[in-house]
Amino acid sequence: QVQLVESGGGLAQAGGSLRLSCVASGCPLNSYTLGWFPQAPGEEREFVAGISRSGGSTEYADSVKGRFTIPSDNAENAGYLQMNSLKPEDAAVYYCAARTGTIVYRTRMQYDYWGQGTQVTISS
Repeated sequence: QVQLVESGGGLAQAGGSLRLSCVASGCPLNSYTLGWFPQAPGEEREFVAGISRSGGSTEYADSVKGRFTIPSDNAENAGYLQMNSLKPEDAAVYYCAARTGTIVYRTRMQYDYWGQGTQVTISS
């Protein structure tokens, strides 16, 4: 059983940066795919970024390409999401999710394990 805990959210100014962390307990993440899914009030939880830890591939939603990155310096039991050039529309609760395998899926139903989320608020 994998348990995920996100952190790093908070208040940032538009144009600023935040780095979210997702720490796993239960087993190392080396054979997992991690996804990041923000959810704004009244909205669906949607994919913005993901990484195949064993395959090394990354995927990004068009809305965040060039602004968000998943660093390559991931710890064995942690993943990160570097968010730069933040926009007001990036405000949401950000969830990390994990599943075994090497494919980065963009649909939340494909993921088996979820964290509790971390709030990101953007001031304009």
